[in-house]
Amino acid sequence: MKIIWLGHASFRIETGDKVLLVDPWLTGNPMLPEDQHEAAVSGATHLILTHAHFDHVIDMLPLARKLSVPIIGQYDLMSYWEEHEHLDTVGFNKGGTVDLGDGVTLTMVNAVHSSTFGSDAGPKAAGSECGYILRAEGRVVYISGDTDIMADMDWIGDYYKPDVGILCAGGHFTMDMQGAAYAAKRYFDFKTVIPCHYRTFPILEQSAEALAKGLPGVDVIEPEIMQAIEL
Repeated sequence: MKIIWLGHASFRIETGDKVLLVDPWLTGNPMLPEDQHEAAVSGATHLILTHAHFDHVIDMLPLARKLSVPIIGQYDLMSYWEEHEHLDTVGFNKGGTVDLGDGVTLTMVNAVHSSTFGSDAGPKAAGSECGYILRAEGRVVYISGDTDIMADMDWIGDYYKPDVGILCAGGHFTMDMQGAAYAAKRYFDFKTVIPCHYRTFPILEQSAEALAKGLPGVDVIEPEIMQAIEL
């Protein structure tokens, strides 16, 4: 399995013949150079959405059309897109599992955040925020999505037993590095932790030093743009 950071909370995950794009943000992403956009999305088989804020969703519909691949996400929004945008979607909900084939499964779990988009009449709800448990190649990866620390992490860690955590940790909009370290230490038994949703803007944390210090014995990997982390 290869986990490739596209900046912010965007990832390309390669496993077997599957290429999963999680919250792929290209347009206006200050961390992903434009000349890397094509390589970032090339060969994608699935688009995976955690929630509808612009920095997660803005490229979702254009990519679905360009790549002719399904969008996987929360039922309410997926149903709307399928009906009104005429796109291939897989809508499900928290506790549900989608089989992507070849032993790759995706289970939706809770997150604590919000999921809206702007309109002339103000913010509009767009389903609800979520995270995911990805099972592939004998690994179990917890993709937190945008979230704060939450009590649900207790049973998520105990029930699914993820060994890899992709954790939002930039602060201001989500838990920060110290919060992510606390959550990982209290609720999980990760072997590897990859922080995200940081470094993008000055308002966010710029280093994962506090996360690494808070998790002795855990391999905390600060990702680099378009450089594969091999598990």
